[in-house]
Amino acid sequence: MIYYILALFVMALDQLTKILVDKNMEIGESIPIIKNVFSITSHRNQGAAWGILQGQMWLFYLITLIVVGGIIYYIQKHAKGKPLLGISLAFMLGGAIGNFIDRLVRKEVVDFLYAEIINFPIFNIADASLTIGVILLLIQMLREERKLKEKTYGNNGTHHS
Repeated sequence: MIYYILALFVMALDQLTKILVDKNMEIGESIPIIKNVFSITSHRNQGAAWGILQGQMWLFYLITLIVVGGIIYYIQKHAKGKPLLGISLAFMLGGAIGNFIDRLVRKEVVDFLYAEIINFPIFNIADASLTIGVILLLIQMLREERKLKEKTYGNNGTHHS
């Protein structure tokens, strides 16, 4: 249950920040947070990362429904007793639903976080949450792989039967 609450928090924070940007900024308007490093820049995107697949909403609806279903399945079946896995899946679930709401309601995604220093594509809380979730999932997978090797080979690298 806690993982669904975290996902709901991520989704709510994502939607709140998008509403604030949408209502208070013109598209293209930029507010420097750290000059030449980071800004809040109002942008819209009808595609995926880096603007790929522009206007393919049906594809995003389908993919998101499959991904959300898969994440919920994994939370239900595999997250018990594995808090890092549950947290990673919650971040991904909240992010996926956050951008899904935009595509469903606005027919575009509101982006506003701009790392100017590296000229990274403008993104949002949902995108950041998805990225954080994937990174945490990779850490979880590496930890599980290490535990399996230790169980199989022991801490000193010798094989145990």
